[in-house]
Amino acid sequence: MSDAIKHECGIALLRLRKPIEYYREKYGDSLYGLGRMYLLMEKQHNRGQDGAGMAGIKFGMEPGSTYADVVRSNTATPIKDIFQRTYARIESLAEGKDSRYSDMEWVKRNLPFSGELFLGHLRYGTFGKNDIRNIHPFIRESNWKTRHLIIAGNFNLTNIGDIFDSLVASGQHPVQTGDTVTVLEKLAKYLDHENQRLYDAYKAKGLSKVEISAMMPDALDLKKIVKTVAEEWDGGFVFGGMVGYGDAFVIRDRKGIRPAYYYCDDEILVAASERPVIQTVFNVPFEKVRELPAGHIILSHHNGEVEVSPCLESAGEQTPCSFEHIYFSRGTDADIYRERKELGALLVPEVLKAIDYDLENSVFTSIPNTAQVAFTGMRDAVYAYNEHRKAEAIIALGDHPRKEDIERILAFQPRMEQIVVKDAKMRTFITGDDQRNDLVSHVYDVTYGQVREWRDTLVAIDDSIVRGTTLRQSILRILDRLCPRKIVIVSSAPQIRYPDCYGIDMAKLGDFIAFQATVALLRERGMENVLEETYAKCKAQLERPREEAVNHVCDIYRPFTDAEISKKISCMLRTEHIKAEVDVIFQRVENLHKACPHSSGDWYFTGRYPTPGGNLVACRAFVNYIENRNTRAY
Repeated sequence: MSDAIKHECGIALLRLRKPIEYYREKYGDSLYGLGRMYLLMEKQHNRGQDGAGMAGIKFGMEPGSTYADVVRSNTATPIKDIFQRTYARIESLAEGKDSRYSDMEWVKRNLPFSGELFLGHLRYGTFGKNDIRNIHPFIRESNWKTRHLIIAGNFNLTNIGDIFDSLVASGQHPVQTGDTVTVLEKLAKYLDHENQRLYDAYKAKGLSKVEISAMMPDALDLKKIVKTVAEEWDGGFVFGGMVGYGDAFVIRDRKGIRPAYYYCDDEILVAASERPVIQTVFNVPFEKVRELPAGHIILSHHNGEVEVSPCLESAGEQTPCSFEHIYFSRGTDADIYRERKELGALLVPEVLKAIDYDLENSVFTSIPNTAQVAFTGMRDAVYAYNEHRKAEAIIALGDHPRKEDIERILAFQPRMEQIVVKDAKMRTFITGDDQRNDLVSHVYDVTYGQVREWRDTLVAIDDSIVRGTTLRQSILRILDRLCPRKIVIVSSAPQIRYPDCYGIDMAKLGDFIAFQATVALLRERGMENVLEETYAKCKAQLERPREEAVNHVCDIYRPFTDAEISKKISCMLRTEHIKAEVDVIFQRVENLHKACPHSSGDWYFTGRYPTPGGNLVACRAFVNYIENRNTRAY
């Protein structure tokens, strides 16, 4: 993606279902769980590079010994940092005692992260400060194992303010307003209530405190506690959590917005944000890794039992985030790879029109790095069209074609080149706007000698166009240096018109090039009244109950066709410095759903939000834009 947008995180939960001695004997690894966690997190590093954290729980530890470990980092390489520090600590504790690694009782008692249960998290700092206090997992510590709570999540909730207010109304005095700590405190509140209820009941029976503590793990209903709290959440989420005595959970939102996959056998239970990471780390086939259904919960009991069951009431159609499939998730997933190729292929009819079907004078390329799979699909579809055209050309030669004519037709292949090359990351330390823009324009480089000056059309595919900033300031400038007759920019995603509020860093309407183009069209055509009327409608929505909210931002797009908005975007991207003609083609929404039939979440393209909170966020974003407030809408 040329425009840098960020994702809200990834998680990994691992439960070793056998005694830790088992893994030492079978795999020759005294710290098997820790090693697997490193791979689970490293293979998901695309989901978060601003921070990383990990927590572990050891079962059966005696009083006076540590049963929970945690490490977090917000360094430039957080995954590397937390594992380097952890292994350095292990080496220090085991110095001169390498033989002790075979003594698993000593390992578990003395070394960190040598237990049975792990929870890892990767973070992008898209909301809130990126200091160490904002790095998951979040922990509510307690000397009572049944009250010691650890959580991490890939989420965004549109009603976090309401949840915070409910804590205050219950008599609490939260010392932070962050989203994750608010969720933690709410869960902790109900966990405490259930602990107290059980304690009172057991105490009335004359049991001692020690006896009660021993009975609590079997009596606590973690699913009930999580369900009670999660029913309030409006948004997209996958939360993982652990309680000090060894129960753990992973819960997915009722619309299936955020992704979650799991695998379970007699050795392990593992859950992660992406399927290929599980396949790779544990060498299991595609069909063995299951997607956690929307509204379901995975419960890992301290006794080793695993339960996957419905938890939240169904709320109609599931709407998994299509951006996961277009861009965020790794393309190594079999389904996602196939879908991205199809997205590229489905654009070819519009591309052929844009180049006037002139393959001889066109060059095709991709904008690195994530558009490569879509480019492959576009390439294959162009090749298929070319083969069809060859067949027609040969037939047109008649009954007695000359060999050299057939050979000439067969020899032609459309030109597929690597024209755009992403250079090393360049830091824009220069403060002057003109100088900084010039520096940004060198983030990408080009391959010279492949485009014939003023003759060829250059077609470049990107996976999405969000703000258009990088296209305008960098990519179009460097492509124009090659002196093509025309540049066609192709987006495998439709026009992004609405803010996301479920986990992607797309929160402000004014940032979107499609929104900017639409506003410009309204003003050019003397239709400012549409903006005024939409503002009044959106403003009124902010006073209505969340459940009744309607997304009136859709009104500003109705006067125009997709083609009109795309044409305006083309004009806005083509600065005075660009000599070539510029055309921008976007994916059609219907083709998006054809390519990604199981990821129907399309609110950023269509305004069809899956929860009431999304409609409210869209209206607030529009109000913020009109009132010139440069702030998030949630």
